[in-house]
Amino acid sequence: MIGRKLRAKKVNEGIEMPRYAHEGDAGLDLRITETVTLEPMQKCVVGCGLAVEIPSGCVGLVFPRSGLASKRGITLSNSVGVIDSGYRGEVCAALINQSYETVTLEAGTRVCQLVVMPYVPCDLVPVDELSDTERGAGGFGSTGVK
Repeated sequence: MIGRKLRAKKVNEGIEMPRYAHEGDAGLDLRITETVTLEPMQKCVVGCGLAVEIPSGCVGLVFPRSGLASKRGITLSNSVGVIDSGYRGEVCAALINQSYETVTLEAGTRVCQLVVMPYVPCDLVPVDELSDTERGAGGFGSTGVK
């Protein structure tokens, strides 16, 4: 595999070290460390048993697992979690049950995935006007649906 090294530390010995499910996958599957039961629309934060050292110039992005969301209604309440390179605590998943059923997830269930990506830091430059574009300030729904 080609890429940077990601230093990782187990903070819960009962969890296995995350890995890519298939060659070429972008996300490392993360597992929860405890069994949780979520009522419809209930939220909880649960540990993934791992702390990571995101390389400088990169960000760790925690995404929901699409199968869990589409089949069981379990997703991340914050949509995408951001892990900055200076954070050294346990990676957690902010789960929400968006289904109409009570859902129990056993300890060790893969609930989210970690993608590490480079980012471009920007110097914010205050201006009085922005450059003009064809779209302009058109926002939500301004381009239509077809």
